[in-house]
Amino acid sequence: MNTSGKIFGWLTAIVVLGLAGFIFVKFCYVYSTGVNEGDINYFQNEGFIFKTYEGKMIQTGYNSKNSQATIQSNEFRFSVEDEQVARQIENSSNRQIKLHWKRYLGTLPWRGNSQYIVDGVAVNQDAAGKQDATDDILSVPTAE
Repeated sequence: MNTSGKIFGWLTAIVVLGLAGFIFVKFCYVYSTGVNEGDINYFQNEGFIFKTYEGKMIQTGYNSKNSQATIQSNEFRFSVEDEQVARQIENSSNRQIKLHWKRYLGTLPWRGNSQYIVDGVAVNQDAAGKQDATDDILSVPTAE
């Protein structure tokens, strides 16, 4: 093999490895995790080819940018992969819930339309003698 063939082979290998690394970081690497709390505005199963669960949570809070500290609401758009987690969200309508999520840098059609993928749910119980589950996130996988 001549020198130009070796250089072309090495450059091809570097480009392929770089592309594979980019695809992994963009679509498979969990960039961050967290918990959001609020009321579910809508939650639906949608899609033509890949049916995914998509939802929007309304979070209330104070607007710190305004000197009068008015109340504002923030939207949190999310997707759900797991059928069991989707059922928990559907069954907790009209209650404030906490959603545990993983954020990816890119979206995949079979994973959902959002970078935020919910993998756990905790329902805030009412104060009528029920246990408060605000700190217990259900259905969070232990290993990734």
